[in-house]
Amino acid sequence: MTIESATLTDREFDRFGSYKIAVLVPCYNEEAAVAKVVEDFHIALPAAIIFVFDNNSTDKTAQAARAAGAEVLQETHRGKGFVVRRMFSDVEADIYVLVDGDATYDAPSVRRMIVRLLEKRLDMVVANRVECARAAYRAGHRTGNKLLTAFISSMFGSNFNDMLSGYRVFSRRFVKSFPVLSSGFEIETELTVHALELGLAVEEMDTPYYPRPQGSVSKLNTWRDGFRILITIVSLYRAERPLIFFTGVGAGLAVASIGLAIPIIATFLETGLVPRLPTAVLSTGLMVLAFLSIAVGLVLDTVTRGRREVKLLAYLSHRALGE
Repeated sequence: MTIESATLTDREFDRFGSYKIAVLVPCYNEEAAVAKVVEDFHIALPAAIIFVFDNNSTDKTAQAARAAGAEVLQETHRGKGFVVRRMFSDVEADIYVLVDGDATYDAPSVRRMIVRLLEKRLDMVVANRVECARAAYRAGHRTGNKLLTAFISSMFGSNFNDMLSGYRVFSRRFVKSFPVLSSGFEIETELTVHALELGLAVEEMDTPYYPRPQGSVSKLNTWRDGFRILITIVSLYRAERPLIFFTGVGAGLAVASIGLAIPIIATFLETGLVPRLPTAVLSTGLMVLAFLSIAVGLVLDTVTRGRREVKLLAYLSHRALGE
């Protein structure tokens, strides 16, 4: 896969110089990498303000970021979702750049991403990671990412390739209308689903992805986070497609009920007796639960539609870039 040149001349980029840009860097124990991230984005975006949000680091992440020229703020609630919630609520800008503090993302690409956002009047541009070294991306994480991306694509009909990318550029109206609900690394999925369920203008852009610098350690765990991805898939399907989800549950319960009932009904037709009363009660209970599940799906489908309308109204209440 080829990546288009990450270089933009100052003249090409400076036509967008009237916009206030904020670079948001969530960090937890990134002492070895955060200074490079801050320095690289200072070079790529000299006029931008770089905010490093330290999430209870036990090393010298905050000191390293401050020495490199970033504004450092603290978020005491542990979890990336909490950090992003604080960032989006506290920082005021026209354009927001969200990037992990592990120095694996390509800072010069941010200029292309911002130009793409502005020229096409998008709400989010996601960096599609293209590995520059095999060690940049662990096999388990790659598999989990592909699984989740394929699921979201099938649910929303999107063509995303990298759901879990931590490098994104947002418009102000996206950031200020986004209701952060997750607390951990599910935040990337939530960002993408928010854009897709409202039909917002989003695109991906190929960018280089590098291995972590020496001394920087990933906070992800393949098995633990893989399990969280599976839970996220089930939760998303239940939340975004409740009618299909609960109808499926109801259908399963109904099939089980009918399977238990068939021999009981056959015996009753032959003898006029119900010899297995507990089984008959269980079958009846399963069928009642099946109808309840379908009813719940109908109610939640209406609730989901209303919730989506509220999100869209919140989004439309903020001005678009260029207005």
